[in-house]
Amino acid sequence: MEVIRGWTHTAFPIEDESRIGEARRFAARAVESWPWSPDDAGRLALVITELGTNLLRHAVNGRLLIAARADVAEVELLSIDDGPGMDDLSTCMTDGHSSGSTAGIGMGAVKRLSNDFDIHTATPGGTVIVARLRAGRETGLSAAAPVMRLGAVCLPVAGEIECGDAWAAGWDDARIALTIIDGLGHGPEAAKASSAAVDIFAAAPGADIQDIVQRTHVGLQATRGAALCVATIDVAARKLRYVGAGNIVGRVVSGVFDKSLVTQHGTAGAQIRKPEIADVDIPEHAIVIFHSDGLATRWKPETIQPLLRRDPSIIAAVLLRDHSRLRDDATVVVLRLNA
Repeated sequence: MEVIRGWTHTAFPIEDESRIGEARRFAARAVESWPWSPDDAGRLALVITELGTNLLRHAVNGRLLIAARADVAEVELLSIDDGPGMDDLSTCMTDGHSSGSTAGIGMGAVKRLSNDFDIHTATPGGTVIVARLRAGRETGLSAAAPVMRLGAVCLPVAGEIECGDAWAAGWDDARIALTIIDGLGHGPEAAKASSAAVDIFAAAPGADIQDIVQRTHVGLQATRGAALCVATIDVAARKLRYVGAGNIVGRVVSGVFDKSLVTQHGTAGAQIRKPEIADVDIPEHAIVIFHSDGLATRWKPETIQPLLRRDPSIIAAVLLRDHSRLRDDATVVVLRLNA
């Protein structure tokens, strides 16, 4: 199985122009050792400037989330706000259109400068934009798995640098494996627990999911412990199996289907009962969502049903924006089968 260790995001609340510069410098440092050209670094700076300036001048509670993925030399930017939304998206997407005295390149040019781009806006409600940049101008997902599309937001609670949540995924042509971990509490000690759980999963992602949970339970006994869920998807049968302990929850959602996924009580590394596997069929056009308890659990499927065919990172960001508890690390992983 190919394996990816889930990325985390760093948040920049766009309160003034200095935060835009801070975001630009953070991204520049992240890519300075990558095989990027000056043109690539310049595109990144321009996109951050335009997204940040747009948030500063036009949005409510605007924030820019940045994830630098060294494994694929890719930067993901998520622009998130609470309103007022774009009344005329087609005009705003015209190349060069810029309302007010922004950087002047407009959302259309942001799309052109990005390797991947998607946008969702609602009036009222706000706007979420995902832009990914890599070396060169080729579009299309750099690390796309042929069997799935996957997006995620993993964000430490305000005031912390390290995130106590983590996730990872593995796949081959027939099967997808996924784990989501929430280290108890937050900060460095929680991050140690979640990182250890990812190491155990990544060593054998194709193993039986009950065995992964049991090995994680043993492996985390020297840490403060974690809640976790391990899931596998049979791609041809469109069947999801999952098992876990603690406060990782999930949903399978389509336009006509909504099934909650709940794990049993317990804490890996401290005390768990014998893991019990649950099975769920994945309907056509459905997405699979798992998230930590940094998000409220009782969100309505209507929140995301209009977004089912959009970039999964858009869906993850909307859920984070609308349902974050704001007092803990928060992780949302969204997966859609390609078939």
